[in-house]
Amino acid sequence: MSNTTTIKLGLMLHGAGGHMNAWRHPKAPVDASVNFRYFTGLAQRAEAAGFDFLFVADGLHINEKSLPHFLNRFEPITLLSALASVTHNIGLAGTVSTSYSDPFTVARQLATLDNISGGRAGWNVVTSPLEGSARNFGKAHPDHALRYKIAGEYISVVQGLWDSWEDDAFIRDRQSGRFFDATKLHKLNHQGEYFSVEGPLNIQRSPQGQPVIFQAGASETGIALAGKSADAVFTNARTLEEARIYADRLQAEVAKNGREPVGIFPGISPIVGNTAEEAEAKYQHLLSLLSAEDVLAYLGRFFDHHDFSQYPLDGPFPELGDLGQNTFRSTTDSIKQRAKAEGLTLRQVAFETTLPRGEFFGTPEQVAETFIRWVEEGGASGFIISGPVLVEALEDITQLVLPILAARGYWQPSDQATLRGRLSLPFKTSRYATTAEQARQPARVEN
Repeated sequence: MSNTTTIKLGLMLHGAGGHMNAWRHPKAPVDASVNFRYFTGLAQRAEAAGFDFLFVADGLHINEKSLPHFLNRFEPITLLSALASVTHNIGLAGTVSTSYSDPFTVARQLATLDNISGGRAGWNVVTSPLEGSARNFGKAHPDHALRYKIAGEYISVVQGLWDSWEDDAFIRDRQSGRFFDATKLHKLNHQGEYFSVEGPLNIQRSPQGQPVIFQAGASETGIALAGKSADAVFTNARTLEEARIYADRLQAEVAKNGREPVGIFPGISPIVGNTAEEAEAKYQHLLSLLSAEDVLAYLGRFFDHHDFSQYPLDGPFPELGDLGQNTFRSTTDSIKQRAKAEGLTLRQVAFETTLPRGEFFGTPEQVAETFIRWVEEGGASGFIISGPVLVEALEDITQLVLPILAARGYWQPSDQATLRGRLSLPFKTSRYATTAEQARQPARVEN
């Protein structure tokens, strides 16, 4: 079979894995979230296998009901900077909030990571849904719509700062004593509704021009922001149908802004067994690591740590009104709608939300076919592998699934050195480049 679709892959570094109690699994270190040697091993194995990028998520508020991984974990940019020194080609993407950080600082941090890594940095833009985050910064938590308005201006400021220097601004001519060309230094002088930033940024542009911008918002406002500024998006679609609906909405918004289609990367937790029975045994073991208290706490996180233990576990999923509208809106809307449509109990919703069986379940052939179907039918450009148990998932995908995808023409490791290159994105040309300079920049890379 002849095929031109190459599936892109990312690995989500979130401690022991996406299963909330993955730390209890015998294949995972109990201190995975703060074990740098463990992260180094995962990063190097993913790079050797041909994965395109690593992704580190983040949050800014915890309490005693938070997931174990959230209670004690590394800050993303620091971790990725350290991993840059022990990897060579794999992309390095991390989450930074636009609601609780400063644009100049973040622009500088990400530009530094991009230069340290040789053009491999990516920024996952989030607006921080949990109201508790505000209490850690002495601020009022902006409502959902306002958070996205702030984020839109924030991204514009950061991208403007990344263009402070043109690509060839630093001459460094010892003989003449000329270190830089002052005509190629640009102040931003941004005066906006939420930010006032003069610039310039005190670091050069990177080999990929600017870091790749990811976003994960699936609400109407989140999709609108991604349509304007994202190079690629992360999604949490449970089914191919959900993924296709989201992709159609997103790409329509992207087109409305006069932009090329963006990459779409659903986060998945594949469960693979050499036989269907082996896959089922893995699932049942993962299920045994969860208690009713665990799954109610996990569910509550999406609703700003709402206490679901107050409701009958085997009664109907409770009526929650607008609860969740100012946190993970798209996720909470989906949970409530599905529970009502299918008449689910609280127990069913909590366990299925915490440990979904999912479509990426079964034998290597079945899982590989699901990868292909999602890509061919427009639900994904690639995938982010997040668990359930990261070591096991990486091992199973690398050893069992990728050989099948390669044989069918859907998998071929990229030889590109920058994250933009690996994701088939064009070099990000400076807004100050002349027409002739723009014509000399690398075009979109297809691989």
